[in-house]
Amino acid sequence: MYREQIKVLDCTIRDGGLVNAHDFDIDFVRRVYRGVSAAGVDYFEIGYKNSPEFFPGAKFGPWKCCTDADIRSATEGVENGAKVSVMVDVGRVNMDTILPADRSPYHMVRVASYVKGIDKAIAMENRFHELGYETTINIMAISRDVGPELDEAMDQCEKESHAQAIYLVDSFGSLYQEDIQRLVARARRWIAAKELGFHGHNNQQLAFSNTIESIIQGVNYLDATVYGMGRAAGNCTLELLLGFLKNPKYDVRPILDLVSSDFIPLRERHEWGYIIPHMIAGQLGLHPQEALDVRKGPERENYRAFHDRMTSALSV
Repeated sequence: MYREQIKVLDCTIRDGGLVNAHDFDIDFVRRVYRGVSAAGVDYFEIGYKNSPEFFPGAKFGPWKCCTDADIRSATEGVENGAKVSVMVDVGRVNMDTILPADRSPYHMVRVASYVKGIDKAIAMENRFHELGYETTINIMAISRDVGPELDEAMDQCEKESHAQAIYLVDSFGSLYQEDIQRLVARARRWIAAKELGFHGHNNQQLAFSNTIESIIQGVNYLDATVYGMGRAAGNCTLELLLGFLKNPKYDVRPILDLVSSDFIPLRERHEWGYIIPHMIAGQLGLHPQEALDVRKGPERENYRAFHDRMTSALSV
């Protein structure tokens, strides 16, 4: 599947940081950046650019609130390196600490927001745009916000934002291919001048196939992670996506090296990927937290009990 406009964004460190509280050491991040860059991937999302004062008492590693110094340490000196991206959450960034893009170690800022917060997301995105950054708006939990408010949010993104792409985010891994067709067609009724992006989760082992469907429907910005690492069920696997795209600028071999050297050992210490409680949460369109919690307790393998508890809660 070759289309010159397609851009691949690796979000292993950012989304994978939700697996280990963002506690990757700098050498690990540097190796992933070098491997992703060698593979020809367009963007590398190194973490969140949130501000620590918005998380009092929370314990997390450096990639939850990236400093410019850490970003430089992980990415400088790499020949033909991928553009560096960061993600921000609405209301969790002290904009007074943000440098203009020409003095910054990162190139793109992605603003994550639910539909209900789209006004604030657009205002924040526009401020980053004014500072010279490439920007996107990522509409989260898009499987839940399906009423007229979604149409209004997409219309606002088109008319009021400077984002180069609007992402449709399957936060709960609950979408099927026909849902992707419907959502992209719906988005295109409102979003004409901007690119669309897709970010899928793998609760039902559909992140890759849903990403393929988004490509077929004309989506050009695609998220993936090395070995599928990401919160709960994880994401579309980067190695599968690069193999599918058949674009000569992409080389899957550096990603295979990373899987062998770093991600197989990491998977022995941290759990992510297709696991039955995450499947159940995806099928029911639920937030993954309940499944994550049950995996930490004595009932971690009692799948039927988890299924019955979740379906009972929905029927109340």
